[in-house]
Amino acid sequence: MDTTHTDDTSEKRSIFLSLASVRETSIFGFIVVLIVLISLRSPYFLNVSNFRDIFLDISILSMIVIAQMMMLVTRSIDLSVGSGLGLPAMAIGMYVSAHWGMPPAVAVLMGIGLGVLLGAFNGVVVTIGRVPPLITTLGTLSIYRGLVYVVSQGAWVDAHELPPAFKEFTIRPILGIPSLIVFAAIVAVIFYYFLNYTRTGRQIYAVGSNPTAAQFAGIHSNRIIFLVYILSGALYGMGGVMWVSRYANAANNTAMGWELQSVAAAVIGGVRFSGGVGTLPGALLGAFVLGIINNAVNLVGISPFWKQVMYGVVIVLAVVSDSLISQRLQRTLRVRRTA
Repeated sequence: MDTTHTDDTSEKRSIFLSLASVRETSIFGFIVVLIVLISLRSPYFLNVSNFRDIFLDISILSMIVIAQMMMLVTRSIDLSVGSGLGLPAMAIGMYVSAHWGMPPAVAVLMGIGLGVLLGAFNGVVVTIGRVPPLITTLGTLSIYRGLVYVVSQGAWVDAHELPPAFKEFTIRPILGIPSLIVFAAIVAVIFYYFLNYTRTGRQIYAVGSNPTAAQFAGIHSNRIIFLVYILSGALYGMGGVMWVSRYANAANNTAMGWELQSVAAAVIGGVRFSGGVGTLPGALLGAFVLGIINNAVNLVGISPFWKQVMYGVVIVLAVVSDSLISQRLQRTLRVRRTA
C-alpha cells in the first residue's frame, strides 16, 4: 500500500486546518480590539440593543457572503450578487404589493425560484459557454440591475404598499430573537453541514483545491460549479425577499455595492481567491467585521464615504496577512519533511 499520497493529503489537510484556525482566531481578536476602540469613542456601542441592530443588519449580508464564499472556494466569483438580490426584491415586492393575501413563506419560495434562475443563467454561461466567471458576472451585474429598472419602470415599492403580515415577517420575535436573525442562523447551519459533512460539499473544496486532480478523481467540475451558482442564486433570491420585508421597501438601488461587501467579508474571513481554502464560520466573522464598521460609522460620526476606503484597506490587510500566514505554515511543513 502506497502511503505517500495519504501522508501528503494529511499534511495538506493539516495546513488547511491550521490556516483556518489561525485566521479565525486572528479575526476574533481583531473584532475584540475593534469593539474596545469603538466603545471608547461611543458609549452607545456596547449595549444589547445595538448589537441586535448589527446582527439584523448583517443577517441578509451573511446569506450573500455564504454564496460568495462558495464561489471563491471553487475559484469562481459572482459579481452579480447585489443585482441578483435587487431583482427578486423588486419583482417579488411588486407582486406582494398587488396580492396582499399572499403568505410570506410563499413569497420567499418565489424569490428563491427567481434567484435560482438567475444563478443558473450565470452557471450556464460559465460552464457551457466557457466565459470566465469575472466577465460573466460583470455582465449579468448590469443585466440584472437593468431588469430591475425595466420591471419597476423606475418606481419604488413603499412601506404603505406592503401588507403588515409581510413587513412583520422578519421582525417578529422567535424566543425573543428577531426572526430574520433566526432565519440567517438556520441558513448558516444548513450550509455549514452541507460544506463539511456531505460528499458534494467536500467536492466543492476539491474542485477549488486542484481542478485537474478532482477531474481524475471522477468529480465533474462543471457540475459542481453549476451547482454552486444555483445555490448562490437561491441565497440571493431569498435575501431579496427578506430585504423587502426587513426594510419595507424595494428600490432600484437595492443592495447596490454588495459585490464589494460580500467579497470583502469572505476575504477577511480567510477565503482565498486561488480557491480551495475558506470556512463558513470565518466568512461570517468577516461579515460581522463589516457590520461593526457600518455601525461605527453612524455612531462615531465618520463620513459614510470612508466606508469604501475602509473596505479596501481591510481587504488588502486580509490578503497580505493570509499570504504571510500561508508562507509561515509552508515553511513549517518543509522543516517537518526535512527533519
